[in-house]
Amino acid sequence: MTEKEIQLLGFQRNDDHGIECTDDDNNTWVEDAFYYYTYTVAQGLEFISNSDDEVGEDGEWYVEFFDTNPAVRFYNFAETQALINKLDKHVVNDSKGVDSTTK
Repeated sequence: MTEKEIQLLGFQRNDDHGIECTDDDNNTWVEDAFYYYTYTVAQGLEFISNSDDEVGEDGEWYVEFFDTNPAVRFYNFAETQALINKLDKHVVNDSKGVDSTTK
């Protein structure tokens, strides 16, 4: 999957600004800055991507369910899009327990 495809799926970018370092000559730079993407289906059900510093030379990104063991990972845009659409469709949005498939 490409970074652009992750963005098309509606994932939000999260930036970790790293650590600001200063040397003896007062030169400053940032180390270990990176970013990644997240998509929240419902509280406790979230996708997270690999970070930009984990993307190989092939430019391949993936997403996985957050905080699972073992990891449940997706590399294919169409599969991920279908899964997100199905999950979003079944999120219950009111206190009566009606999901979006019954509306």
